[in-house]
Amino acid sequence: MKTVRFGIIGCGLMGREFASAAARWCHLLEMDVRPEVVAVCGRTTNPFAWYRDNFPSIKQFTVDYKTLLANPEVEAVYVALPHHLHREVYCAVIEAGKHLLGEKPFGIDQRACDDIVACARRRPKVFVRCSSQSPFFPAMQRVGGMIERKAFGQVIELNTGFLHSSDLDPNKPINWKRTTECNGEYGVMGDLGLHACHLAFRAGWVPRNVRAILSHIIKERPDGKGNLVPSQTWDNATLLCEAADPDHDALFPWTLRTHRIAPGQKNNWYAEICGTKASARWTSVKADILEVMDYNGGEQIWGEIQTGHETAFKSITGGIFQFGFSDAILQMWAAFLYELAHGAPLKKFAGCATPGEVVLSHHLFTAALESQRSRSVVSL
Repeated sequence: MKTVRFGIIGCGLMGREFASAAARWCHLLEMDVRPEVVAVCGRTTNPFAWYRDNFPSIKQFTVDYKTLLANPEVEAVYVALPHHLHREVYCAVIEAGKHLLGEKPFGIDQRACDDIVACARRRPKVFVRCSSQSPFFPAMQRVGGMIERKAFGQVIELNTGFLHSSDLDPNKPINWKRTTECNGEYGVMGDLGLHACHLAFRAGWVPRNVRAILSHIIKERPDGKGNLVPSQTWDNATLLCEAADPDHDALFPWTLRTHRIAPGQKNNWYAEICGTKASARWTSVKADILEVMDYNGGEQIWGEIQTGHETAFKSITGGIFQFGFSDAILQMWAAFLYELAHGAPLKKFAGCATPGEVVLSHHLFTAALESQRSRSVVSL
């Protein structure tokens, strides 16, 4: 089995998720390539004890990402840092000749994203992808298969989103995601948006225009020192797009919602596709249920499919068992390693987000900002 030696830059939640996925790689039965974490970099040394205690393969611990990139043992890097650091660090990774999986939004704004993608084009031997887990849930894999089979017919309407209520509490302390300096003007769109776009972009459904309503709901938050400070970024974003169905040379409405303040929601991805031949809808609240309706001219009846543990990359878990977020992380990483090793994804909807798809998201979010400012429909 081929081994790809990884460094992690950013030792927080998602860095730990990747390291944990690497530790249970034996869960994947048919992979011919595996990751090995050999180096980590954090802004402080505080997280190093957890990595040191659980991963004997890690030999390098550093607070300087340039030191990690100079390590000849490191072949690929996962970067999970605040958005304002993406351009600097992602370009440095690519220029160092290391393969990259970076977190969304792949740059704090359109210009930063364009610079990262231009850097990747100059180094075509470096494999570059963006993190996005939602398409790897079994129900979404089934939806992807329906799209490939053209089972929906002409698309009538698309609804996708990512909703949670983590910011509903006005007493939640401020953090970097609530400042434009670190998170950027996109606000919630930069943080959550690609998850709600990935399936559509992979299907080839590209937005032509957008009317955005962006909501700034809680304007001040505690700073942890007894003061209230400005909370600067958009909390919720609702986008109504006109998107193209290239198979039928037709346009359809696409409503995309990314909300940090969605009462009653924990961490809910959802997708609904309505077509002339079939429709499907899924929510991660009931992650193992896919609702499907086939239309052949008779009664219109929604049916439920319990998807179980039907994964793109085979695992030891039996098909009758349920699937969760950590499973999606493992599947996404399998997709990254598989495409790195084989030069193409296992199948169309079993690949990480590409630089081209990330660029599309920036076009959409930049247009959404202009739509909010002008209170008008903005063409992409």
